[in-house]
Amino acid sequence: MEEITTYRHPDIFVNRELSWLEFNRRVLSESLNPKIPLMERLKFLSIYFSNLDEFFMVRVGSLHDQSLLEPEKLDDKTGLNAAGQIDAILRRVNEINPIAQQAWESICAQLKAQEIDILDISRMSKLDERIIQKYFSEEMRPLLSPQIIDRQHPFPFLKNKEQLIVTVLDNGKSQKDTKEKEGKDPKENKPSKEGKENNLRLGLVAFSQLPPYFIFTINQRKKILFTADVLLYFAQKLFGKQKVLEKHIMRVTRNADISVDEGLFDFDIDFRGVMEEMLKKRRRLDVIRVQFSSQPGEKLSAFLCKKLKVSPSCFFVRGIPLDFSFGFSLPSALDPHKEQKNWFYREAKPFVPVDFAKGQAGGAFHYLQNNDLLLSFPFHSTKPFIDLLNEAADDPTVVSIKISLYRLANHSKIASALAHAAENGKEVLCVLELRARFDEQSNIDYATMLEEAGCTVIYGLSDYKIHAKLCLITRKVHNQIKYITQVGTGNYNEKTSELYTDLSFISCDPAMGQDATRVFQALCMGEVVDSVQSLWVAPNCFEPNVLQYIQQQIELSRQGKPAYIFIKVNSLNDMEIMEKLIEASQAGVKVEMVIRGICCLCPGIEGYTENIKIKSIVGRYLEHSRIFLFGTGEEQRIFIGSGDLLNRNTRRRVEVFAEIKSAPARRDILHLVDTIRMDNQNSWLMLPDGSYRREANEHLEPLDSHLSLHEYFEKPLEISDSGSSLFEKLRGLFHKKGGKTI
Repeated sequence: MEEITTYRHPDIFVNRELSWLEFNRRVLSESLNPKIPLMERLKFLSIYFSNLDEFFMVRVGSLHDQSLLEPEKLDDKTGLNAAGQIDAILRRVNEINPIAQQAWESICAQLKAQEIDILDISRMSKLDERIIQKYFSEEMRPLLSPQIIDRQHPFPFLKNKEQLIVTVLDNGKSQKDTKEKEGKDPKENKPSKEGKENNLRLGLVAFSQLPPYFIFTINQRKKILFTADVLLYFAQKLFGKQKVLEKHIMRVTRNADISVDEGLFDFDIDFRGVMEEMLKKRRRLDVIRVQFSSQPGEKLSAFLCKKLKVSPSCFFVRGIPLDFSFGFSLPSALDPHKEQKNWFYREAKPFVPVDFAKGQAGGAFHYLQNNDLLLSFPFHSTKPFIDLLNEAADDPTVVSIKISLYRLANHSKIASALAHAAENGKEVLCVLELRARFDEQSNIDYATMLEEAGCTVIYGLSDYKIHAKLCLITRKVHNQIKYITQVGTGNYNEKTSELYTDLSFISCDPAMGQDATRVFQALCMGEVVDSVQSLWVAPNCFEPNVLQYIQQQIELSRQGKPAYIFIKVNSLNDMEIMEKLIEASQAGVKVEMVIRGICCLCPGIEGYTENIKIKSIVGRYLEHSRIFLFGTGEEQRIFIGSGDLLNRNTRRRVEVFAEIKSAPARRDILHLVDTIRMDNQNSWLMLPDGSYRREANEHLEPLDSHLSLHEYFEKPLEISDSGSSLFEKLRGLFHKKGGKTI
């Protein structure tokens, strides 16, 4: 058959950064969703702003650096240089911001209906004012240190994401003195630029040491007032006799995209020390965004542009709180015992798998000798894995525990179990990635703790981040080497395991154990494996395998045989894989993808991607698992692992995937996949133009995959004699409307 040539359609690819903004727009939409409980909507709004902060610090920060160092470098998908991408980002953020304003106003209105007022300090009653005046005088003012900025007092360093009150003060000079101060030449009567700047007198008040809000009750109505608003209201009192001419709440966002110089990975340099120095540098990187509560005046804008070295395009004005992190704590402050059940999601505690709980009488080792174990978070608890580590720490047959660590929870039980094992004399190897962004300091602290307990800690490779979720327990039983291998899609983090959807597969399969041994041996030598038999390991053995399995489906389709690909990842921008998926679509392969965030490939374009369907799920839990399915029926291959289809994952990180072969684990993953495919409550369909719309099927009952999967894993399905199960019934129901059973 004639080879199909793929070439790039001008509208087939989406810019990575703009695609991410569309993902965050979907998160924002949840804050406006009337089906979601009120306090959960508030949390979604906080997540939106938290995501946006990190996006500016990392992605816009990276583009800022690129615009200085490689101004002509173009995005390989849309042909935009760094400056062009930044301009497009700023425009899109300004388009989305009014929706955030609408969401906040909607939440405030609903709170008011619940007898909770977000107090507008400009319209408060006399009683409110007396209470606030007392609070300001007794609780706030003694903790503040207002600063004057003028010719004698230099402009200070502004911390990243710190809120400040910025004021323009009357300098108290006469008009004549003012003109002289402005540097007017009597002959030319023109103010000098230097003179204008010197004439500006500012007042600054930082208040990060104060709580973000306070709550008081009057006549059974709760009232919430933000600290920033109180300080803005009393700005004149903070600066005494100096008249305040202009006042704003201000917040700066700094570039946080700093990487370790590869040249610092010398053998005579302590890498932990290098990372600590990097963290110090990050705090002082360039400002890339300035937020205001109201529009600053012309002189103030010009002054701040010069001092912060930014352009006016980096200024954002919004009438809602600049720091929205309060949205994570406010629900508990308003209802600490969650008595208002309609305010929150119904409780869904993680649990130990029923089969594992029944079969664990002889311990985790006994269970795993006869069974593989698949944990599906957040439905399952991390307890089975922690129990496994603790059992390994005490078991005399265990020789070693080796594990790759990327992000750990505070007060990590997993870290404690590893330390316990080392203290018991086991060889414990921790490959700890210190470059896990924004968790660097935490990982430095854990490295110290684990080393003090007797663990061997290595910090990863100079050229690659270690992002794999891999654990290997090696035993010596009757002079034979036995392995227990765990491969996961998410971090060893008890906290995020209750918030993210992830999979963890544990097996005694000798082939997996032998491959895992090779991976850790290579890492200890400062290398990456070139080939393995059972696992996929990036950077050398991940992308080639994905391409190979896609090609197999292409060949099947060209032979007139059933061909199918399902991919669930968080992001997609790898050009080689996208072009291979286009080729698959052109060959008639049915491709379904669930991509939570960045997706640079547009589906449904005739002649290119018409056989590709892409959707994003945004709901109660953060979709985080990575799943690959190739083929149909008995020949279908299933893989899970740690890597997305981003260039960084396929080429610049160590990632690990495992094939799922055991029947119970395959059953559970297939059910999970089918449930996700049929979700019509949290799903967004990607359209050919790169936009998204909510997926809703009026002909089917509402199906929330997060709720449905919790029920499924809580009560595992029994396979009947006929082989029928609920997921098969759901599959049949789903395909009543025009689909093909696969």
